[in-house]
Amino acid sequence: MEALKDNGIKAKMLVRDKQTDKISVVGLKQGWTQIWKFVWERIVIWKANRFHKNNLFLVDIANTGTDITSLPEFQQADVIHLHWINQGMLSLKHIRKILESGKPVVWTMHDMWPCTGICHYAYDCDHYSDECHHCPFIYGGGGKKDLSNRIFRKKRKIYNISRINFVTCSRWLKEKAQISSLLTEHSLVSIPNPINTNLFRPGNKNEARVKCQLPLNQKLILFGSVKITDKRKGVDYLVEACKLLADKHPELKESLGVVVFGNESQQIQDLLPFKVYPLDYVKDEHVLVDIYNAVDLFVLPSLEDNLPNMVMESMACGTPCVGFNTGGIPEMIDHLHNGYVAEYKSSKDLATGIHWVLTDPGYPELSEQAHRKVATNYSESVIAKKYTDLYNKITGKHA
Repeated sequence: MEALKDNGIKAKMLVRDKQTDKISVVGLKQGWTQIWKFVWERIVIWKANRFHKNNLFLVDIANTGTDITSLPEFQQADVIHLHWINQGMLSLKHIRKILESGKPVVWTMHDMWPCTGICHYAYDCDHYSDECHHCPFIYGGGGKKDLSNRIFRKKRKIYNISRINFVTCSRWLKEKAQISSLLTEHSLVSIPNPINTNLFRPGNKNEARVKCQLPLNQKLILFGSVKITDKRKGVDYLVEACKLLADKHPELKESLGVVVFGNESQQIQDLLPFKVYPLDYVKDEHVLVDIYNAVDLFVLPSLEDNLPNMVMESMACGTPCVGFNTGGIPEMIDHLHNGYVAEYKSSKDLATGIHWVLTDPGYPELSEQAHRKVATNYSESVIAKKYTDLYNKITGKHA
């Protein structure tokens, strides 16, 4: 939204939970109703899961939400741009009403949910290419007419109402989405997320470490996630890679530290062979900039990810990254040029990449190339231009 506004587009954003005082962000007034909607959706999923808690928060069915079509912001808009709409924001019924309004719709996919039945990441399952069934996220493997199948068929009926202009944030997600039978009649382009390169930029490392209360005399690697123990973020591979590093390069036990930020960050303190500096989950972007500038390397061993914001933020600050060859990660990290792309699920290669970046005599050039990649490809002006061109195309206006 900020990128669009700074580049001549009048934009407002509707959100489920408003956490800012910006007048261009409009919160949906719901209170306890919102909490009940979230709970009701989980109850339906729980029942379909035979009352097991397995994967309860890894799927969504969009059975509850808010009708936004009567709001003045909706009625005044030339284009409706959907983003992540789950957990009580919009229901499938409300998406139907949006499409029936006749307004052009752009839907930026931040994960796979819009092109699957109920999951956000399908992993090895490809049932969504035809029609979801026997869902691996449903306890016991689901069935031919399980919850994923029912939601998939609902989506198909709704998507047939009007053409949707789908946007994926990575080429990887575009390749995944292209095989879904849900999207065959809709346009699909890839436009990455933008980043504010005026905020996320290189700074003085020692000053940043003083602000973050981190040591000045150690090499520091960073690992972060909303929830550190989230298996999808690959913490087990980080732990194993660090153990391999300590065994092969024992001198690092004194000279290397690991900064961990996110919920439950303290839980891995005893698992790593290096000194750990745990930080809570950080929302303040200015604090995030200091953290990225304070460290020498960011490690993200995600097992499946779209276009991780943290990789982009880190590189914008001139901090090289190491990640697995999966999702949108290899689109951002150019192997041995601005970081290291490790073999998928290989703790050994992850350790090799960490050591290579930390000891590479050309580190200043790595850092410069990381920053340059983001400034050239993901800055707000670059991405806003791509969206403006798309809006003009679907509304019949000329730039």
